[in-house]
Amino acid sequence: MLVCGAGAVPQEGAGEESGEKATFLDDVLPVLSKAGCSGSRCHSKPQGQNGFKLSVFAYDPQADYFAIVSGVRGRRVFPAVPEESLILKKPTLALPHEGGQRFEPGSEPYRILLDWIRGGMPYSSPDDTPLESIALSLEGNPPFRPNDQARVRVEAHYAGGRRRDVTAWSDFSSTNEPVAEVDGEGRVTVGSRSGETVIIARFLGQVDTARLTAPAATRLPAERYAALPRAGFVDDLVYDRLQELGLFPSDPAGDEVFLRRVTLDLVGRLPTADEARVFLTDGSESKRARWIDALLQEPGYADYWAGKWADLLRSNPDRVGVKSVYVIDQWLRDCFRRNEPYDRMARAVLEARGSTHRDGPTVVYRDRREPEDLATLVSQIFLGTRLECARCHHHPNEKWSQQDFFQLAACFGSIERRGTGVSPPISGSPEFVFHGKGRPVRHPVTQEELSPRPPDGPALTVEEGGDPRSALADWMTAPSNPFFGRAAVNRVWAELMGRGFVEPVDDLRVTNPPGNQALLDALARDFAEKGYDFKHLLRTIANSRVYQASSEANAWNVGDTENHARSLRRRLPAEVLADAVAKVTDVPDQFQGLPEGVRALETWNFKIDSNLLDAFGRPDSSSDCPCERNRGSSVVQALHLMNSEELQAKLTHPEGRVARLAASGLPVEAIVEELYLTAFSRFPNEHERDVCRQAFARESQSPREAAEDILWALVNSAEFVFNH
Repeated sequence: MLVCGAGAVPQEGAGEESGEKATFLDDVLPVLSKAGCSGSRCHSKPQGQNGFKLSVFAYDPQADYFAIVSGVRGRRVFPAVPEESLILKKPTLALPHEGGQRFEPGSEPYRILLDWIRGGMPYSSPDDTPLESIALSLEGNPPFRPNDQARVRVEAHYAGGRRRDVTAWSDFSSTNEPVAEVDGEGRVTVGSRSGETVIIARFLGQVDTARLTAPAATRLPAERYAALPRAGFVDDLVYDRLQELGLFPSDPAGDEVFLRRVTLDLVGRLPTADEARVFLTDGSESKRARWIDALLQEPGYADYWAGKWADLLRSNPDRVGVKSVYVIDQWLRDCFRRNEPYDRMARAVLEARGSTHRDGPTVVYRDRREPEDLATLVSQIFLGTRLECARCHHHPNEKWSQQDFFQLAACFGSIERRGTGVSPPISGSPEFVFHGKGRPVRHPVTQEELSPRPPDGPALTVEEGGDPRSALADWMTAPSNPFFGRAAVNRVWAELMGRGFVEPVDDLRVTNPPGNQALLDALARDFAEKGYDFKHLLRTIANSRVYQASSEANAWNVGDTENHARSLRRRLPAEVLADAVAKVTDVPDQFQGLPEGVRALETWNFKIDSNLLDAFGRPDSSSDCPCERNRGSSVVQALHLMNSEELQAKLTHPEGRVARLAASGLPVEAIVEELYLTAFSRFPNEHERDVCRQAFARESQSPREAAEDILWALVNSAEFVFNH
């Protein structure tokens, strides 16, 4: 029997009976995990709970074993009288326990712990093999209807082929409880709402999922879907999904809506009034495709899309220096001007070397100075995976372990720098980044020196003296890579459609599956086959009927925002809105330190002063990148536009659009049309014409003042602030 005390060590159960004894690894850990003891709200808090600390999600079982068997001089277990052990008396409330009752005396968890203490508290047995994965199966009779019942079963797979039913010791959750709920025993109850949910099972750090689809009770005939207009595989795969769920897409958007939407989405600007007139009067069927092609050739395309990637990579100028921030910003713009393939852009960042005042990608390494910080950034941006949790403990929602995180960090262990480094708040001198000896990356628990290895990938083959970053880039940009293409496609889809296949867009994981896996895979495959060409990807999506659908809901999709049955209205990004205001008033902004006439999309430093940009969510790169934008609306934004002195100055500017139209001698109808075409890319309807005529007819104001009021009202409308 193992003697409790400070000198106790993990032992394997011995003798012929060892296979029948309860062991800590196989039996006790699952009991404690199911009871919630190793959760972050209980004994796995950073400081533990009342002197008893367990590892988060049991990621360090040896430490947990010692905490129970040897902690507080072995008082938590009492082999002489096992029933008196604290580990039994507290969770059954035989003694006061802040966590409440976790199980009852005589229950299965109680019996397992009691047998384990009686059996000598073995850490493991000779038959125990490491847990490799779990498999979740859903047992029921689809298609599921409201109030239907189903069950899930979880089987643990161990090294050597051993398998075991662990349903009773697994934790369950549902990602969409109105569709279906799952209780702690694995019983599933289908709700009243149609749609899809993902049932998640967790067992000792392993995760698996099963999808459950509950179609609408009333289904449309298949002929309705077959008759829908289609432009390619995007439409096919979305319509297949909608048919499966009993949803139906909205009607196509009108030409005026499409023109404004696609121009804002592809180049970040409003169409001019002349462009709107020509497009709206063009009767050819190919005009939408031709307009998309024309937009992708505009210079503004590079500024707009470079800005989106700058949000992810741009550093704080107070930390790395203004010149370094400018260098990486210009590098990104140049990449998009040349339509640089995305795999080459990623490789340039991964393999960066040179001067931070000349070579844009090196600025990433000036800001992120530790291998662990680089692993976080690279996994989030290029793999769409948040590994940060695994830096401290096993990822709570995924299979990623500390081993996975620090092996990726080891890919950046050989980086060295020369120069004065960062010296906030100026950091004026350049720094040189290169591959050298660096420092070894060690596992924080075992202190083992780790070799470079990407998550879910093979060990990297690095020649003597070679740069492991090159091997990582080879693996990452291979067409077969399961993360790289999907992560990029998901970001682009979210920009154009208002919602990614996966949300958040940088959180691809098995417990957060795509809403349309088939389409995400198809777009990623097409993206890779076409040489990671961003313009090809944008053209494919923008030409689809799914993208060109109206944002007006119908009776079949009014409750859906996840399956792309209609376009989602999106607030304009800060820089796009600022440029739109400058365009409709025809009065350019003047940004501090920049030439006159520079657009907001051309700014590259968050320290450039602008109340409008700040109010509408310009990212602050003083925080760690990636700097995701706040896309929500707020009272501050509405009040800013309503009371903005800058907007009023633009409206009343003597050389602005309003003053020019008022002095043009044009009839009221023509002035009103010009304002509506400029702001909304459409002609005013009859009601709007009547309201505008009344404004011009007031004796209390001049025609110029009437035009100012009308344009102020248009700019303050949801139709102007949102892309719909």
